Amino acid sequence: MTNNSALVAGSILENRYRIVRELGHGGFGRTYLAEDMNRFSESCVLKEFAPQVQGANELRKAQELFEREAGMLYKLQHPQVPRFRELIRVRNASRESLFLVQDYVEGPTYYQLLKSRKRLSETEVIQLLIQLLPVLEYVHSQGVVHRDISPDNLILRTADRLPVLIDFGAVKQIAASALSQYTQQPAGTSVGKEGYAPDEQMRQGKAFPCSDLYALAVTVLVLLSGKDPKDLYDSVNATWRWRNEVSVSPQLGAVLDRMLSYRPRDRYQSAREVIGALPGGAYTVPTSPFVPVNPTPTPVYYTPPAPQPAVPVNPKPGQVPANANFSTLATQIVARALGRNVPNPTGISNSQLIWRQRGSFAKGIGVVLVPGIIIAFLVQSVVSVVKLPALPKLPELPKFPEIPKLPNAPKLPGTSMSKTELARQEKIGERRKKLKIDRAVFYPKVDELFYRRHPELKGRALSDKPEDTRLREEWMRVAEDLLDRLERGQTKL
Repeated sequence: MTNNSALVAGSILENRYRIVRELGHGGFGRTYLAEDMNRFSESCVLKEFAPQVQGANELRKAQELFEREAGMLYKLQHPQVPRFRELIRVRNASRESLFLVQDYVEGPTYYQLLKSRKRLSETEVIQLLIQLLPVLEYVHSQGVVHRDISPDNLILRTADRLPVLIDFGAVKQIAASALSQYTQQPAGTSVGKEGYAPDEQMRQGKAFPCSDLYALAVTVLVLLSGKDPKDLYDSVNATWRWRNEVSVSPQLGAVLDRMLSYRPRDRYQSAREVIGALPGGAYTVPTSPFVPVNPTPTPVYYTPPAPQPAVPVNPKPGQVPANANFSTLATQIVARALGRNVPNPTGISNSQLIWRQRGSFAKGIGVVLVPGIIIAFLVQSVVSVVKLPALPKLPELPKFPEIPKLPNAPKLPGTSMSKTELARQEKIGERRKKLKIDRAVFYPKVDELFYRRHPELKGRALSDKPEDTRLREEWMRVAEDLLDRLERGQTKL
């Protein structure tokens, strides 16, 4: 099988995706712009996985491994990462391929912007960093390393003018691993662009979050200078000499130098760390591209209200101020009793404070207790004079027979499905009921569509065990897609 021949524009895959044109090709296959006929001809991208293998059995095994491992892409749900829709297997004459279907992003790549602009300013690349680093922070939190960051794989989306991260090199790494297990081909550890990817990735096949930060720093230098990485790197001494080509603020320069450290442990270990180290420490991100960012935002300081003194500053000696409260005076008494040196603006001795507090306390007690005693006496007098009639005796309630104990109900079998998955299944059922579709009609139809994609699984029921998690997720996507079409009136059962 070869992947040299491109699909013809207008051809349709899986009775759903109409090929518009080829977008590019690489070592694992070609990338196409297509239209999803089930979604009002919405544009999408089809990435072909067509490895060079000998024999259909080896291809099938390689594709199964690739399909299983590529499930990591389903986890990525970020507005600046194209949504991964599904995997489809297509046979065309003697050719069989696997296609990844993703959202299409309209807009130029940063490489195209660079060609038209020649170079970007410091404020423009700072804006790019503060808009893109949170995306990397999210991707890394999901256990995914991009592995292929470069101006080619960043798109300035036309809709909202935000950078979008595309073409994950992690997918290529999975494909290479799949091939190495079932073919005689090497694993292909050099996933990533020469000059952008760090040494541990290109030579050892190891990639960490800080490897992506390294590639992002190289991307920034290329955008600032308009030159290729090889023109900014001294391969003899294994050092970057970008300062001969670019002039930036000392703080941004220090950030880039650390991101470009040769040893992974010397770099920032997370995108969040880089954000905190950028010049100014905080920014207001503009919505339009290449608008200068204020590098020194005006700080807002909190001014606490002036404290109100509880006592006058200069009372007469030996006099308790009228506005002195109990807690203030008691605190002074206790503190002095413990031998602590506390300010005494009143000039009153401990004994005077205590007795004056006793007098204030006694007055308070008198104000509360005397009226209370009078009221209690009056209530008691009224009760003794006025005799209330006795209440009639209520009849005894009939005794009900004891409810017999029910036998212990059998325990329901446990499930390994997550709460999120159960809630998703419940939502599918609610949408079905809203459309007034009988479950005996809907679910067999979903099964039919699902097993059409997986004929090798036909006759096998999906379990609730962890090993079937990916298959259950795909079944639910089939059900949700069918419900979408039913709600839009595009199909009938």
